[in-house]
Parts: sequence; structure tokens; C-alpha cells
Amino acid sequence: MLQSTLGISTLSFFMVALLCPILIWGLRTLKLTQPIRAELPPDHQAKRGTPLMAGLVLLTGILVTTLTRPDPLTLFLNTTFILFSIIGFIDDFKKAYFQDPSGVSGKTKLILQFTFTGVLLWYLISTYSLSPNITIFGDYSLKLPLLFYLIIMMLFIVGSANAINFTDGLDGLLISVAIPTYFFFFIISDKIGVQTFSLVMIGCLLGLFFYNIYPARAFMGDTGSLAIGGSLAFMAIIEKVEILIPILFFIYLSEQLSVILQVWYYKKTKLRIFRMAPIHYHFSLKYGWSENKIVMIFGFISWVSTLICLLLWKFMFLEY
Repeated sequence: MLQSTLGISTLSFFMVALLCPILIWGLRTLKLTQPIRAELPPDHQAKRGTPLMAGLVLLTGILVTTLTRPDPLTLFLNTTFILFSIIGFIDDFKKAYFQDPSGVSGKTKLILQFTFTGVLLWYLISTYSLSPNITIFGDYSLKLPLLFYLIIMMLFIVGSANAINFTDGLDGLLISVAIPTYFFFFIISDKIGVQTFSLVMIGCLLGLFFYNIYPARAFMGDTGSLAIGGSLAFMAIIEKVEILIPILFFIYLSEQLSVILQVWYYKKTKLRIFRMAPIHYHFSLKYGWSENKIVMIFGFISWVSTLICLLLWKFMFLEY
């Protein structure tokens, strides 16, 4: 079964790598390019005109798994990926077509995210008998009322999806950070659906990485980043490893927290904690780190976080 899954992942990698140039040509022809916010540094202004919505190519993996491994859980994760990708696509299309960096309003995106999340979460609980509890250690779980659990998990999923979306700010950054996270779920899961989806997404992201690494020939956009965020958050719930999220999602949460702190502190004092948020811009502006250096360091931290979580998972979930 593992050999078959590796074959599907490899197929996805080659399909994405071969289809990306065609997609980039199409996006450039249609002039669906990334508008750059005026406050971003000069090196980012030079990226104006780079094709946006390259995350569409990740749907190749969804097609491959649907045709070759129509496992119910794989199809559920595929559906999750598609629904969050639709939200990102709407936002990206408005940005690119009207050359408006603001895109769709935050309120509209949140309404769509909470709606899709609520439906998907309810389906997951009712169809797969997912326990509305949070595993703490071994067999010990925090037992929650169903309604309270739904509310907490909806906030977690939407928050995580947007945190992961914040991470997609430099060439190749999200891909280098997301691959270790998908690898974590591939390693710990005993569910063929989760294993297949995780490994196929790793293959797709590696295929896209050739075109997204600095200097990027195309940007993934919210079309890809929100879909990645939604799928990773749902897998954390499926595998009942919510307790490990602060470590496993360390980079994503740090990016989101930097934005929250920056906005809060500025409203209170009219001063800034960071040179710019999300925090990856801070390292670039304050310390002069290159994009490749930031991507390499953040990717390394993501791998360390993954390895720590694998050790904790073995100790907390397997030893008891």
C-alpha cells in the first residue's frame, strides 16, 4: 500500500512540475498578476506583474487521488482543500483582475470560512463518529459538550487557515514550512486517507517549489495557502493531536501573532513592535536577511518542530 501511495505522490509531483509552465503562461496571458501593496519594501515592488493563483495547480493532486484512491477520508480531505481553495480563488481573482491588493473583504472571507468549516466539521463528526474530546495524554481526554467543541474547533480551523495564509509572503516560504507539517501527519496516521493525502500534497508542493522559489515565476496565492491551511487544521482534528498544535504550527502561529500584536500595539501607542508584520518582513527589513535565508531558517524551524512533535506523539500517545 505504501509503494502505491508513493507512486501516486510521484505522479502528482511530475504532473504539477509539467503543468506549472502552462498555467503560468495562461495566467500571464490573461494578465492575472499579483498587485503589490505600496508599503512593502522595494524588492517586493519589483515582483509586480508576477502571475498569481498558481495554487490552482495543486488541484492536480486532488484529481489524482480522486481517480486512483477514492477512499472516503481522502475524498473528505479533497473536499476540504477544494472549498478553502475556492475562497482563496475568489480573493485572488479580485486582486489580479482589478489589480486591487485588498481583494475580497475580510468579513466576506470569514463568513465563507466559518460556513464551510461548520458544514465539514459536522459531517466529520456525524459520519466518522469523531469524538468531541481533546486528547491530552494517553487515554486521558478533555471531555467537552458537543456544541462547545464545535465552536472551539471552528475557531481553531479558521484561525489556523488564516495563520498559514499569513506565512505565504515570501518566495517558497509556505512550501518549505508546510512540507514538514504534511510529513508529520503522514508518519503518525494509520488512516490510508490521511497518508495518501499528505504524501500527495508533499509531491504537489515539491513540483510547485521549482517555480515558487526565489525569484518566483508565479505566486501560490490564497488559492493555495488557504487550502493548505484548511486541510492541515482538519487533519490535526482527525488525528486528535490538537494538544501538539502550538509546537507543530509554531511558524504559522508566530506569523499570525506578530500581526495581532503589531495591530494591537499600534492602536494603543501609535508605535510598532516590528518593522513590518507578518514577522518574516521584520527579519528582512531590520536585519537585512535575504528571502532565501528566511525561507531556509523558517523551513529548518518547521522541521525541528515536526521532529519534536513526533517524539512527543510517541511518548504521549503510543506509550499508553
